[in-house]
Amino acid sequence: MAVTETPAEATSEASATTTSFWALTLGSIGVVFGDIGTSPLYAFREAVSGAAQGAPVTRAIVLGVLSLILWALLIVVTAKYVLLLLRADNNGEGGTLSLMALGQRARGRSSWLLLALGVIGASMFIGDSMITPAISVLSAVEGLKIAAPALEHYVVPLTILILVVLFSVQSGGTARVATAFGPVMVIWFSVLAVLGMIHIMDDPSVLAAINPWHAIHFLLTHGTIGMVTLGAVFLAVTGGEALYADLGHFGRKPIQASWLYFILPSLLINYFGQGALVLSHPAAIENTFYRMVPEKFLLPLIVLATAATVIASQAVITGAYSLIRQAVQLGLLPRFEVRYTSETHAGQIYLPRVNTLLLTGVLLLVLLFRTSSGLASAYGIAVSTTMVADGIMGFVVVWKLWNWRAATAAALIIPFVVVDMTFFSANLLKLFEGAWVPLLFGVTMVVLIWTWRRGAAILIIKTRRVEVPLADLIKSLEKRPPHIVKGTAVFLTSDPNFVPAALLHNLKHNKVLHEHNVILTIETAQTPRVDPGERVRMENISDKFSTVRLRFGFMESPNVPKALVIARKLGWQFDIMATSFFVSRRSLKPSAQSGMPLWQDRLFIALSRSANDATDYFQIPTGRVVEVGTQVTI
Repeated sequence: MAVTETPAEATSEASATTTSFWALTLGSIGVVFGDIGTSPLYAFREAVSGAAQGAPVTRAIVLGVLSLILWALLIVVTAKYVLLLLRADNNGEGGTLSLMALGQRARGRSSWLLLALGVIGASMFIGDSMITPAISVLSAVEGLKIAAPALEHYVVPLTILILVVLFSVQSGGTARVATAFGPVMVIWFSVLAVLGMIHIMDDPSVLAAINPWHAIHFLLTHGTIGMVTLGAVFLAVTGGEALYADLGHFGRKPIQASWLYFILPSLLINYFGQGALVLSHPAAIENTFYRMVPEKFLLPLIVLATAATVIASQAVITGAYSLIRQAVQLGLLPRFEVRYTSETHAGQIYLPRVNTLLLTGVLLLVLLFRTSSGLASAYGIAVSTTMVADGIMGFVVVWKLWNWRAATAAALIIPFVVVDMTFFSANLLKLFEGAWVPLLFGVTMVVLIWTWRRGAAILIIKTRRVEVPLADLIKSLEKRPPHIVKGTAVFLTSDPNFVPAALLHNLKHNKVLHEHNVILTIETAQTPRVDPGERVRMENISDKFSTVRLRFGFMESPNVPKALVIARKLGWQFDIMATSFFVSRRSLKPSAQSGMPLWQDRLFIALSRSANDATDYFQIPTGRVVEVGTQVTI
């Protein structure tokens, strides 16, 4: 019998959907836009100061910079990320590594070019996760120089204190703090808009900068200085990549609605207000943002700006945790300890070692550059590199996955890539002023990932030479059965077609075989999550042996015992208390014939030793684990 939905039920469902949409929209304002939303603190000031080169600020400079900021926000953020790439979701997830996995899936095979672009983009995003907290908090606290010049010497110590506290609370989780993110950032963007509207009236002719000719004329008439200024203008769009990276948390429509109807107008109004202020009071270029308020409102604005920058920092720190976990799941990095800070939201995680490394990097940047102006030179190169990588991978997705003609896809994507490359080139001009920092970090990350993948591949080849096919062992055991003991033994391996080393050692030294033996393989899919119905694949290959494949998405954390419970539906009466997990623990030694230079051998071994224990990573109860040690030269 058909069930007819009543009008009341339909209205209730629609109301719930609307409520959810607005809740997600508010959440996106608090998390997604923190980085780009704090750019008005320094972007306009740095761009105009760089263009003036110490000379008086002219109307042509102000209009040119404003026009560049306006069209950068419209082309790079709005058109490329908000309207295009947000549609390139990998089962609802976004971000550089998701885009890489999506491109490889669209091609039907792995691609070294996509892998390289994904690795470079991810490495630079992690570098951005260090620079954003440093420059954001510094720029907010620098307002003290205006409010109380005598406190100028306390700017750096206070910045360090705020950052240390911020990173210290990460272990407690962000759930409680996150509930306040949305309302605080709504207040922040509202204040930006109000201040901008007030000061546009100082010189309404500033609205002429809407005409793109002012941007073009500025670049044509200022030569090298124009390119350097373009690098500073790029500070206004840093954080644009976060819109795509946080797609899985909030969804496409809430992010688009937040940006188009609230964030973008607020930012543009504030930038134009700063421009009008400088045209009417040129001395305000010293710190245009804080000069927008009377002195009595300065301290409250500093407090609000500091809160906004802390939220922006929190967003990129959380993004770095998610990115590192994705990289581990995709086999790009060794296992890191992952702690869950929420019982209801799997995405809220804490990585202790990553947190320590990020804090160390952030503090070094603050102590090295000491001002937001100094850090501005280091900021743009990391984000512009990520944006170039996203653009090229986006072409593959549009072409192969969306089935566009190659020429049509190129016509759509190439203009974005050209704009991104222009910004990248402009930021590269600041190489010796600070841009070398994220580049050095990016190169270091690429070397680490390359070494890990190369060493893992060589290790697989070496172990494969001495491995025995599982089918041959089963036949041999049927002819000469060893002593059989009760219970189930689970042997973890990367290839179910060959005998795991732990099984061979168990037979060699203990001379026993369990009555049930499971060859367990854990695979990472090219999708963020795997449907529970596709989690387990089980096959009986003999009376005593069966193979089990567990599949997890690259956004999921593998929980082996929980996944094996699903195997009960497939006929395996799984009992954790009657099961022993056998894990091989390799002791690696460098070898002259490894295929890698000695330094890379030692680096791979160091990375292997730093990896989190497999039993902890796969959440296997330690009381049910038997470790078997082997020594391997690499």
